[in-house]
Amino acid sequence: MAANTTTSAVGAVAVIGGGIAGVQSALDLANSGYKVYLIESKPSIGGIMAQLDKTFPTLDCSACILSPKLVEASRHPNIELMTYAEVVGLSGDVGNFTVSVNKKSRYIDPDKCVGCGDCIAKCPKKVDDEFEEGLSKRKAIYFQFTQAIPKIVTIDAENCIMLQKGKCGNCKKVCQRDAVDYELKDQVVDIHVGAVIMATGFKAFDPKLLEAYRFDHPDVVTALQFERYTNASGPFGGHIQTSKGELPKKIAFIQCIGSRNPEINKAYCSSVCCTYAVKQSRLIKDHHPEVDVAIFNIDLRTFGKGYEEFALRARDENGVRFINSRPSGVDVRDDGTLYLRYEGDDGAVAKEDFDLIVLSVGLNAPDSTKELAKTLGVELDKYGFVKTEVESPTETSKNGIFTAGVAQGPKDIPESVAQASGAASKAGALLNSARKSLEAVVEIAPETPVSGDARIGVIVCRCGTNIGSVVDVPAVVEYASTLPDVIIAKEEMYSCADDTQGRILEMIRDYNLNRFIVAACTPRTHEPLFQQTCQEAGMNPWLFEFANIREHCSWIHHDNPEKATAKAKDLVRQAAGKVRFYTPLYSQQLSLVHNAVVLGGGVAGLTVANELAANGYEVDLIEKTDKLGGNIRPLQSYASILEPMVKAATTNPRIHIHYNSVMEDVSGSVGNFHGKIVTDDGSKAAVSELDFGVIVIATGGHELRQDGLFGYKQNPIVKTQLEFKEMIDNKEGSWKDLIFIQCAGSRNSERPYCSRICCTNSVKNAIQYKEQHADAEIYILYRDIRTYGMYEEYYTKAREMGIHFLMYDENQPPVVDGNVVKLHDLTTRLDFELPADCVIISAATVAEEGNHEVAPMMKVPLDKNGFFLEVHPKLRPVDFGTDGVFVCGLAQSPKLCEETISQAQAAASRACTILSRDFLESPAEVSRVNLDVCVGCGACKDVCPYHAITMEEQIVTKKGLSFKAVRSVINPAACKGCGCCTMACPTAAIEQGHFENKQLLSQIKSVFYFEEEVN
Repeated sequence: MAANTTTSAVGAVAVIGGGIAGVQSALDLANSGYKVYLIESKPSIGGIMAQLDKTFPTLDCSACILSPKLVEASRHPNIELMTYAEVVGLSGDVGNFTVSVNKKSRYIDPDKCVGCGDCIAKCPKKVDDEFEEGLSKRKAIYFQFTQAIPKIVTIDAENCIMLQKGKCGNCKKVCQRDAVDYELKDQVVDIHVGAVIMATGFKAFDPKLLEAYRFDHPDVVTALQFERYTNASGPFGGHIQTSKGELPKKIAFIQCIGSRNPEINKAYCSSVCCTYAVKQSRLIKDHHPEVDVAIFNIDLRTFGKGYEEFALRARDENGVRFINSRPSGVDVRDDGTLYLRYEGDDGAVAKEDFDLIVLSVGLNAPDSTKELAKTLGVELDKYGFVKTEVESPTETSKNGIFTAGVAQGPKDIPESVAQASGAASKAGALLNSARKSLEAVVEIAPETPVSGDARIGVIVCRCGTNIGSVVDVPAVVEYASTLPDVIIAKEEMYSCADDTQGRILEMIRDYNLNRFIVAACTPRTHEPLFQQTCQEAGMNPWLFEFANIREHCSWIHHDNPEKATAKAKDLVRQAAGKVRFYTPLYSQQLSLVHNAVVLGGGVAGLTVANELAANGYEVDLIEKTDKLGGNIRPLQSYASILEPMVKAATTNPRIHIHYNSVMEDVSGSVGNFHGKIVTDDGSKAAVSELDFGVIVIATGGHELRQDGLFGYKQNPIVKTQLEFKEMIDNKEGSWKDLIFIQCAGSRNSERPYCSRICCTNSVKNAIQYKEQHADAEIYILYRDIRTYGMYEEYYTKAREMGIHFLMYDENQPPVVDGNVVKLHDLTTRLDFELPADCVIISAATVAEEGNHEVAPMMKVPLDKNGFFLEVHPKLRPVDFGTDGVFVCGLAQSPKLCEETISQAQAAASRACTILSRDFLESPAEVSRVNLDVCVGCGACKDVCPYHAITMEEQIVTKKGLSFKAVRSVINPAACKGCGCCTMACPTAAIEQGHFENKQLLSQIKSVFYFEEEVN
């Protein structure tokens, strides 16, 4: 565990690794008042996620959701990017480290390079492009990828003709900025920081090590290569093809290549491969339904939130075949055609031809992480990942150094992002005394006054294939240029990319624009980015308008490109009609309360409370029972984790615990919530009121205990997993024949999701009991064993101990009949009748019923399974659309203890980004009351969902006469600009900013436009 600093701390953090985990850590810290050095070994930040086409389970464009994060990091005044750089030394101690960084020479002056690319065009040397996974060539002077940040070229010294042979020099000759300098050398600089975060990511497994899978064949590719196949900015423009340039008729995915293989020291599961194969198969089917796609797997491990349903749609709607068999290799005929041999359902060896074979490669710890660990003095596990403990998943073996993402072990993007925020919380708590000591002062560009007619600029985004494959983007651009007041219209591949932001800024300045439209994806995720760019150009950010031509055109009308294009033109025309009447809007500075409320006193709630208190904030922890600890409280094997948490919370003067309590009647908004704490200890109820700035929902979940589920509560030998765990922790019970039944109440029509924790807990509990009773016969009956990540080692150990695993079909589940369990095993294709004196059901983890009361009170959504629904499953896994409200733990979805702790730390970090501010800014697009027209009827107050309106006595002056009257007053901090009050007002006394009558009427008039053919 990291200790608090005792000497004067430095208010800066070095984040090593510029992938999504490193970027998230950097942003959280920067937004909490710390200076951040973001160090990346490659020329650009973005990591592996920048190479991906889409993300599961939403199939969002990876570049589209990643780019705003990268742009924000590059523009943040508290973040200093150190790309193409490596850490080579560390000295000092926790709170006051000196990190030596080798800034490798690009042979380019970064202050002079403008990213024009003229040098690339003239370079004669071509080499394999690493970003494209060797599928195409790049030049010896290059951008890492099109949207690279920073947009500075790099010279590859090993392949540069000038640097190697003293000849050529084309890049220097053509550079008009004189940015090329062959004499530049590497430079080692020292930076002073209080903490370090390792977020060095992973390297995909190299299948050349497994010769049987014939990676030497041009039609055998890795999954990462296939990402570039389907990506519109990839070498094939998003067109899936064989080495002959033809659309493959049959594609196979082979799972666990470089994972679950002890023979090559890769015994762990890489956690993401099954679901990314499902994603890629769905992308194939979406574009080419006629292509036959098969996924060969040992176990299908789609265990994340929404992932099981995602796989079911691939199977049931897309027709993807899931084959429970993994071929031992790829066979190649003399004519170069491919085929696979595998065990079929009948046990016989099947042979099947395929045109393209995708190897689902695992996630490896890169060699650079091993070298870095030596430099930093950090311990690694036997696979090369950073070693951590269950109770402290972001803390390394060295105080002051933290870790996040796949550097700590294989995990998906949401877990990486959550852990990155968690690491930021730990670093922030460590350096709390130095918060804001190195914070940069932001200077906002002076705003250009709006005068005269509207001058509108338009960008139409291709969004890779998301829009460009359906909508005729050039036609929309040409049409936009003909609209009234449109001065210039242009097309961009990715409008959210950093280089595009620079071009937008130049357009505004060069053409003296005073309005701007981007026709692209959704304003929900991207509008703030474009507003910031407008502001940097001197334009009021509320003179910007977004036209969503992805969701509203290309996605919903993907089967009718002509009508999708026509609709895109309509939306751009309507946007122009509305934006020309926009007026500048401004936010107000608002005070905030610097304390937090945490709902729930389990592992998640305790972790959040302790983290927030360590960051210096007061916390009210509200627990509905009379004890802390949640689900693991009765389990002795978790006492070493739980007891320190409880002790820390109960002894910290900043944490105020309310037992037997619930939160009610919450009103207000971020920074200024108000609520009632109702405490009922059984004898009397007490109500106290509280003001607070943020709230974290950590209300947990519980084990399903359903009468009759495999005989539960009807047959005395049937127990749930938690009941069994409590007994064996106390060394109670002595059974000879034990049967574990997986997926009890999960992965069915009522609860289609996977409960995630069950397989790992069953295997661990079976091992624990087997160690206590070596002669016991133990069977685990399963559909897929989902011991993902390092938990795979438990599965291996269980089999080595003689624990038996039998696979059953979802349509033919086991039957518990007295002291016998009957099933048909899919592996042996035999029927079994197993004696049993104890049956343990892995019952589903279900959401708390109380969520249905908390959700409307906090104005946050639930998913169809009753768990809280985060605002974005990948990049904002603990945030809601309602600012100042966060979620973690089982309340969000089923997860193991270690994952709960990481996510709880993430929620604390996200809360700190608000609590650390000196003030908040109200939304600019709030409603305003015309007191001369308002009659004080209160209709607006009755419909306001945010309780932002009060009826107050005001001094009103009419015709020279002043008098007191009740009028509507809107709290700008609570108002969300929803417009309900505007619609309800019978006298039209309320007008909503950004949606004024003249703006909406102009937009409506633009709808009724008909292009008539004149004969």
